[in-house]
Amino acid sequence: MNLEKIYSELLSNIGFSANEIQQNWTDLEKAYSKKSRHYHNLTHLKEMIESFEKYSNRLQNPNEILFSIFYHDFVYSASKKDNELKSAEYGLAILPQNVNLNKQLVFDAICATQQHQHNKIEDINWLIDFDLKILAKDWDDYKIYFEQIRKEYSIYPDLLYKPGRAKALKHFLENEFIFQTEEFRNLHEEKARQNIEKEISILT
Repeated sequence: MNLEKIYSELLSNIGFSANEIQQNWTDLEKAYSKKSRHYHNLTHLKEMIESFEKYSNRLQNPNEILFSIFYHDFVYSASKKDNELKSAEYGLAILPQNVNLNKQLVFDAICATQQHQHNKIEDINWLIDFDLKILAKDWDDYKIYFEQIRKEYSIYPDLLYKPGRAKALKHFLENEFIFQTEEFRNLHEEKARQNIEKEISILT
């Protein structure tokens, strides 16, 4: 998958100039390639875009959701609680004045990737599910994922990290559903719950 090509075509379609596209791609690539990013990196974007391409015909506003994918983790620090808000604000700040994009939808979509709660806007539910699909991977891949997350939180000792991570995972299990679309529930819900339960048992 050529991430830069997909990005450039999107920005061109919504009203960015060639120079703006090049500069913004450089900034985006740099942000997602920081050494501290073991999971929230360009590979994560590629996996989300694979899901996006598979289900884009189900979206009312595919450009808004694709833009939101690219910027949803633009700002990422394991010690901060406002990454999604800062990412949403950044994504809107780079948009040209006469851009052909629903800015409110982009802002709401990116912010929704913090809590992963059901949204009245179905496009946002799809975005949330693209973001959480990792939870339903085969165990070996899921294990790589949670080891990468642990590395991102390496500033915290096990004494703090393990109960915090377990609490966050239990929150997923307490919800009626992990995934927000019927499609993803049918395909991935059971596997995701098995993986989460197994990780919790390792943590506790």
